[in-house]
Amino acid sequence: MTYTLDQFVKDAQAALGANDGPAGREKVRVLVERLLTNRQFVEAAVGPDAPMGTRKLYEDKELGFVVLAHCNAKPHKSPPHDHGSSWAVYGQAIKHTDMTEFRRVDRGTGAGEAKLEKVKSYRLEPGHAGVYDVGAIHAIDYPEGSRFVRVTGRDLDYVRRLKFDMAAGKAVTIESATAGSA
Repeated sequence: MTYTLDQFVKDAQAALGANDGPAGREKVRVLVERLLTNRQFVEAAVGPDAPMGTRKLYEDKELGFVVLAHCNAKPHKSPPHDHGSSWAVYGQAIKHTDMTEFRRVDRGTGAGEAKLEKVKSYRLEPGHAGVYDVGAIHAIDYPEGSRFVRVTGRDLDYVRRLKFDMAAGKAVTIESATAGSA
């Protein structure tokens, strides 16, 4: 039987309802990989005829998690960043995304002086997903045409997050229209 977005949502609700910590998020990661085996879903959500850019596929009003489709026309390399009080699962569908994880070594937690240390780098290939827990710092680098599904613990438009300028040794707040300034 084909694993659908509706089934994924029900299973993610059950997983996060039973455990909203790292174990529940790991279950969501596994579920994202299962969802990516559905060729019809991948084709509709992030296939060649899907709209370019980022679009919301589902938002859970009770638990807060959001399922997003990312269809990237241009290559992009992000600076190291976190998702603030949220978490994220990236599930690669088409091409790849190179991920680099960092650890903050200056003992800081907010904006200001910041020093990061690279922990590991790896490539997410189609069908694979990675989980980035609350406060995890990572950077993404993907080629033109890369497409992935991302599940976040909350709508990131409402979450204050940090991005890191490693050359300047600074962390700055990512501003969004709805999260406001720090």
